[in-house]
Amino acid sequence: MSAMTVPNLAIGSDHHLMPVIGFGTAASPPPEPLLLKQTVLDAIKLGYRHFDTSPRYLTEEPLGEALAEAVSLGLVGSRSELFVTSKLWCADAHGGLVVPAIQRSLKNLKLDYLDLYLIHWPVSSKPGKYKFPIEEDDFLPMDYEAVWSEMEECKRLGLAKCIGVSNFSCKKLQHILSIATIPPSVNQVEISPVWQQKKLKELCKSKGIVLTAYSVLGSRGAFWGTPKIMESDVLKEIADAKGKTVAQVSMRWAYQEGVSMVVKSFTKERLEENLKIFDWSLTEEEMQRISTEIAQCRIVGGEVYISKKGPIKSLEEMWDGEI
Repeated sequence: MSAMTVPNLAIGSDHHLMPVIGFGTAASPPPEPLLLKQTVLDAIKLGYRHFDTSPRYLTEEPLGEALAEAVSLGLVGSRSELFVTSKLWCADAHGGLVVPAIQRSLKNLKLDYLDLYLIHWPVSSKPGKYKFPIEEDDFLPMDYEAVWSEMEECKRLGLAKCIGVSNFSCKKLQHILSIATIPPSVNQVEISPVWQQKKLKELCKSKGIVLTAYSVLGSRGAFWGTPKIMESDVLKEIADAKGKTVAQVSMRWAYQEGVSMVVKSFTKERLEENLKIFDWSLTEEEMQRISTEIAQCRIVGGEVYISKKGPIKSLEEMWDGEI
């Protein structure tokens, strides 16, 4: 089977092209390296070109090995055909630590540059402590000015083509915009039919920031996952009427909302199914049903903030307030 073509979105002032569907590597527990490598190669054969990782996921090294093998096997013509995203973890979100952190990620990935580098969460933790979950006593407020300035330096140095944020609320995103010389290109957050982020979508659209959704299918199998999406009666009815799966309807909804997405599967059949959302569409009525008839409930929200002692603060405080 020939590789499917995934549409691109232009991000940042340089209009760097980002495939609207990315292959996500976050899993709990982390995927076995050989499984991840083989799945990435299968994904590239199917048409995936965007790969999302983070030091937190413990997947940078096997992903880098798989991408290098894909180039050497001729599955892609060159590195430039791939789009690779990684992230700045909380323990490195401090002045003086951002550039060394991206350099470590590049070494792990065996790459000269990232296409996109994101601040993983809008909070810092004690430098040098990479234990997860983060302990309550290790949280620190982020020095946004210092950290974002160094994110901009990553772009100026050519270590990242584009820079952005992840898990940033409207309030936190507006703060970054108020201090930025180079505004964020992307905000990667939880978006799905059960958590639609309408206010954040409006803000990002007005500022030219692309939203990337994670958990658009509910993160089945992860400790933070939910069955609410796959068991939604509204989505099931639409899927049955279309002859599609609930997963495809959920992804098509995100695509028609102008949102890019990162999805994960280690099953070749599902990887292929997830790409088959571009040759059909949802009607205005179907989009409206998803917008109005599905109860809203954040499912991932405060994952990073959970310690053995339980939630540090309410999700709403963590999302829009300060740690």
